[in-house]
Order: sequence, then structure tokens, then C-alpha cells
Amino acid sequence: MAPQDPNTPSGSGKRDEESVKVPAKDPKKKDEKKDEDLSEEDLELKKNLELYVERVQDPNPALQRNALESMRNLAGEISQEYAKRQSEEAPIDDLMELVQQIVAFHMKHNAEPEAVDLLMEVEDLDLLVEHVDKTNFKRTCLYLTSSARYLPGPDDILVLDIAYLIYMKFEEYPNALQIALFLDNLQNVRQVFQSCDDLLRKKQFCYILARHGISFELDDEMVAEDDDREALQDIINNSKLSEGYLTLARDIEVMEAKTPEDIYKAHLLDGRASAGASVDSARQNLAATFVNAFVNAGFGQDKLMTVPSDASSGGNSGNWLFKNKEHGKTSAAASLGMILLWDVDSGLAQIDKYFHSNDNHVIAGALLGVGIVNCSIKNDCDPALALLGEYIDKEDPSIRIGAIMGLGIAYAGAQNEQIRSKLTPILNDAKAPLDVVAFTAISLGLIYVGSCNEEVAQAIIFALMDRSDSELGEPLARLIPLSLGLLYLGKQESVEATAEVSKTFNEKIRKHCDMTLLSCAYAGTGNVLKVQNLLGHCSQHLEKNETHQGPAVLGIAMIAMAEELGVEMAIRSLEHLLQYGEQNIRRAVPLALGLLCISNPKVNVMDTLSRLSHDTDSEVAMAAVISLGLLGAGTNNARIAGMLRNLSSYYYKDASLLFCVRIAQGLVHLGKGLLTLNPYHSDRFLLSPTALGGIITLMHACLDMKAIILGKYHYVLYFLILAMQPRMLLTVDENLKPLSVPVRVGQAVDVVGQAGRPKTITGFQTHSTPVLLAAGDRAELATEKYIPLSPILEGFVILKENPDYREDN
Repeated sequence: MAPQDPNTPSGSGKRDEESVKVPAKDPKKKDEKKDEDLSEEDLELKKNLELYVERVQDPNPALQRNALESMRNLAGEISQEYAKRQSEEAPIDDLMELVQQIVAFHMKHNAEPEAVDLLMEVEDLDLLVEHVDKTNFKRTCLYLTSSARYLPGPDDILVLDIAYLIYMKFEEYPNALQIALFLDNLQNVRQVFQSCDDLLRKKQFCYILARHGISFELDDEMVAEDDDREALQDIINNSKLSEGYLTLARDIEVMEAKTPEDIYKAHLLDGRASAGASVDSARQNLAATFVNAFVNAGFGQDKLMTVPSDASSGGNSGNWLFKNKEHGKTSAAASLGMILLWDVDSGLAQIDKYFHSNDNHVIAGALLGVGIVNCSIKNDCDPALALLGEYIDKEDPSIRIGAIMGLGIAYAGAQNEQIRSKLTPILNDAKAPLDVVAFTAISLGLIYVGSCNEEVAQAIIFALMDRSDSELGEPLARLIPLSLGLLYLGKQESVEATAEVSKTFNEKIRKHCDMTLLSCAYAGTGNVLKVQNLLGHCSQHLEKNETHQGPAVLGIAMIAMAEELGVEMAIRSLEHLLQYGEQNIRRAVPLALGLLCISNPKVNVMDTLSRLSHDTDSEVAMAAVISLGLLGAGTNNARIAGMLRNLSSYYYKDASLLFCVRIAQGLVHLGKGLLTLNPYHSDRFLLSPTALGGIITLMHACLDMKAIILGKYHYVLYFLILAMQPRMLLTVDENLKPLSVPVRVGQAVDVVGQAGRPKTITGFQTHSTPVLLAAGDRAELATEKYIPLSPILEGFVILKENPDYREDN
């Protein structure tokens, strides 16, 4: 298999003459002896390599180009030879010597991707660490982290580990931290903190951890001084989130509270829509409650719930609360928590009045509101646990659900043992009603999301086995397998033991459980084989009462959302399912599309959903309408807003569909356009497990709209709070005070493997921070006066002054 050099005339005489002229690296006898050990084939390879090296140093550019081309051929041949020898179990030491030389050569000549590819082929990536230097480590690591998405396990983990080592070697700690979070390796996160001595940089790490939404306790090894440690822990606990969000709102001048009517814009429609206001006023008021909560989320003021009681109306908030019927009051009271989102002190003070109510639904809403206010904010004195803990075992099921769901939202991802010991007994209580058990399971799933906790898993499995046939047929019972899936969110093979156990469940729920576990375990991994497996389940035509195809369709979206290419392919596959699938599949497809492009209004998806929103099957239409809301969530997208306005006049007589249209309108204007629901952050590299958990809980609830969202469990819509984050870039100075600097914001460009220093954004505009970032946007500083401490400008970024900066006159 000797390679034919493309640049020499045929006949070996000429080649031998040329290779003789190459000065040997070490003309000692030892080297000659080594050459004698090589087989003829390898001698040939080695001579070619020396020839190419000499040619690359030639002043003639054409010769250089040819030599580099030939070097690539040589690398290809080495990888074939390696594979052949591996199968024959022959020694490979001589090949590895050549590999060493080629890698060193590629790394010197800006061909990092070729070097990485060759080392992947010969399964020796560790060599890379010694060959990278200050000039090329960033490009090398960018190529490693990008290619990891397309590698099968366990190679992907290996590649990311090498990237982590390289970043640590060059003290590029924020990048190393992101890889540690991607791998969910808290040991490495600790190592990053311990290796870095700069307190400011540690503050930036804390902002990254806070955005990712994991619980992390600092100790004296990571931060020595007590005061510093407290300040850093405050950042991780997100106690500054509300302040930063309101700074952004004031800067963009959107503090003025909006009413639902401002969102519906009924005056833009023809006469009949406004006439439809008489339909089912309680349902309309409930929709207005949600719209008001979504639009004013986190602003601390609105025109329905927080109006001061000394107004002439005599306490409007009480009045609005009682414009809702029974369970509607639960959502109305909880909406106050949403309006005061992240502001724990003032939130608890304002919700307190509802605890003295005589109406159980209002108390349930207040409990849920307390959970919502505390969402993603951690606090040393645990106010949520103290308040909600004593209501868990009350008689009334609605109060219990309020307290349990509140705990699930407040402590999502916290893995709190105290709450586990309080909630697991409910799962195994045969007298507990099914809805209480379902919400307990979901709350435990969210608190222990992605933890693979065996004790919680066992409790949920026993709960599933104890329930009767008739109960397992209920729509809410399907949330119990989902809670089991949440425990294994993104954990791939770890789910297999539990999946085996699920095969022994009642046949009503067995397949449903199987699909849910599979889709959760591989969520965000982009695993093509699992997507094919799920597509296989969707292609079967089954009887009417099979429920497992809905979760399978959602699973395709959950797995494929990992990277752009997968998203495009999944959208095309879902189009086919729409054409050929049964009704229960068609009902899930719009939800899957909404999940794939959440807060990212893609025109082709928008058109598909617009078409489906007029579907003859009302369940498909409802799912499409809610998905239009998710697609444009927090973007204020004018086109979607227009579509939804037209739908509100089209469905003016259908109370259920009109309710869905209103919810979608609220979502599109989420936080007046300052919030996003996208669970991905840090340039779409990291996936926040709690955010994804909240979204897929709502998605599974939407698989049966009529029973859950349009029934008495509409408050599951509040699970979306787990994914709500400001889509901002807020730059702060060294004292963490907001600092306004010019930044360029534009469409992100993929620069992996490109030579030189290509531009990372295109079509940019220059703004002063704080600024909003849309889906697919990237920001970079437009001044050299400051140096950002994070490589990715998103969320809170600390800037320090550049010591080398000189003002130009």
C-alpha cells in the first residue's frame, strides 16, 4: 500500500535521489538501526514525510501547497494502516512516530483540524496537549468542542476532556468551566475555582453558574476569605437577578405596566371579535390573568393584581381575584408571584395577605405564588421551605397541590434531602388522590432533575405500580412516568436499569413510560440512532387509545434540539409525520415544533403552525396555537402577534380555542419582550436542565389539552417559569455596578476551522449596554478600553479596565 507521490514522475529512481538529499535528523548509527527495524512500507512513508517537510520549507509557494496536500494524503493512509493493524493486532509504534511528526507539523502550520482528525483516527488525542501553544490553543479547542457534538459516545466525552485540559493549561478558566458544566462534572468545576487566584474572575464564574441554574456550594478551598465567599455565593444564588433585569427594563424604558387589552389590540380587528367578549366570562378572565402575569413578569407592578388598595376602587387586586371562579382563583393568586418574580422580599410581603383567606383555592394560589417568587433564587434561610412545608399534609387536595408544586418550582435542581423526606411518603400513600400524587412526582423529578437519584426513582416506580387500572388511564397519570424521565434528563445509558423495570408496568402505561424515559435520557444529546428509534415508533398505525406516540414525537424534538443541523432535519421529519401520521401523532407535532424553535421564530415553522392552527381537529389547532406562542416567546414578533390577533377573531365563538390564543398572545409578549424561554445559553453550548425540565413538563401536559390546560389544572402553565431568563447582556464594573459600554450585536457566524481571525458576527449594529440578544445573536465589545472576563458576552459580564489602553487624541 505504498503511497504514490502525486508530485514526482513515475519511477522510483528519481524519488530515491531526492530523498537522499534530505539531511537526516540524527545521522547516528542508532537511527540507521531504527530504520532497519521499519518495514518497507513504513520506510516509504517516512521518506515521503521527510520529503514533504523539506518541500514545505521551500520558498516556492506552489511546492509548499503540493506538500501540504500530500501531507493530508499521508495522514489518510496512516489512519487506514492503523485500522488494519488494529484488526490484526500488529504493533503500531513506528506509525505513532510518524503521527508525532505529522501532528507537530500541522500544529505549526495552522492546520489544527487536520492534526485533531488524525489523532482521533489513531485514538491518541492525549498527544495534542503537548503540541498546542498560546497561538493555536483557542482554534484547537473550538474545533474539539464543536466536533464533540457529532461523535458517538464515549469519544465525545474524551474530546471534551482534552479541551478542558488544554483550557486549564493556558488558564482560560471560563471556557474550562463551561466544558465542566457541559459534562456535568462538579469535580472539575471545583478544580476551576481552586486553580484560579483572581477574585474578579471567580465572580464571573459565579455568574455563569447562576445562569446555568445549578446548586453549588463554595467552600474555603475554593474561596479562602469568608466575606468574599459570601459575596460569591450571593451571585450563584441569583440574588442580583431581579436588580439586573429591572436595570435593563429602565434602560429600554418599558417599566410602564401593560394590561391584557394592550396585548389583545382588539381595536385593530373588525367588529365581531369585540362582540365575542361575552363568551364564558370566567374563562376570559382566567386567560387575562395569565396574559397579565406573562407580560408583566418580574416587573413588580401591573394593573390587575398589585394596584394599591387605597385606590378609589377599594382594593382592585382583591376584586380581580374574585372575578375568577374556584380553581381560577388559584392561578390568579399565583400570578402575583409571577409579577414579583425573583424579588423574594417584596414578593413574600405582598402574597402574605392571601394566606388569611377563607377560600382554599386562594391559599393554594398563594402557596404556588411563594414557590414562583423563589424560582431560581436560592436563599440561606429557605423561606419557601419554611412556608410551604407545613401545608403539604393538609386535608384539602388543592392546597396540597399548591404547596407541592410551589416546592418543585422553588427548589428545581436543588436536590434537597429535606424536601425528599417530606414528599416521598405522599407517593406511597394509597389514600392520596391521583392529582396530588402526580404533582408530587413531578416536583420530585424537577428537584432531582438529571441526578439519577435511586431513592426517588424507587418511590416513583412503586407509586406507578400501586395505582389501579382506571387511575392509570387518567391524563394526569401520564405525568408520573415523565417525573421518572426527569431524574435521568440527558444522562443517556444511566437510564437502562430503570427502563428494564418499566417493562413490568401495567400495559396501559408501559409503552408510554418507555418512550418518555428514552426521550428524557437522550434529551439534548443529538443522538441520531435514538431519533431513528423514536421515528420507528411513530410510523406504526395503532388503535385509538394508544398514548405512547405523543411522547415519542416530543422525544424527537428533545433529542434533536442539540444543534442547528439536527433541528433542521427534525423539522423535515415532523413534516412527514404530519402527512402520514395518525391523529394522536398530529396532535403532538405542533408541540414538538414549538419545542425545537422555542423563542426562535423561524419563518418556515411559523407558516406550518399557522396552517395547523386552522386544522379541522380542534386538539391539533390548540396545540398549534400554544406552539405559536412558544415559538415567539418573549420576542414581541409582529408577524406572530398579527397571526394570533386574526385567530382571536376567527375563533371568537370557541371559548377553548380563544383561551389558547390568549395564552399564546401572553407568551409572545413575555416580560414585554425582555425574556426568553430558550433552555440553551452560552452561545447555544450549555443546556440548563431545570429550564428544559419545566418546558417538557408543560409539553406533556399539553398532549391532553382538554383534560389538563382547559380543565382545572391550568396552573401547569407556571412550570414555564423554570425556563424564563432575561435575554440580555448587562456589563458591570469591578464593583458589580452596571457600566454602559458600546457593543456590536449581530448574527453569530460559525468560524470553526477557519484560518486566521475571521469575523465572528455579521450584519451588526452598535448599541450601548445593557442590550437585548435575540436567538442566534452574538455580541462583542466595540471598545478596547475594557477587557471582558467571559469569552461569551451574555447575561452578566464583568469588565475590567485594560491597562494597555491609551486614549487617542
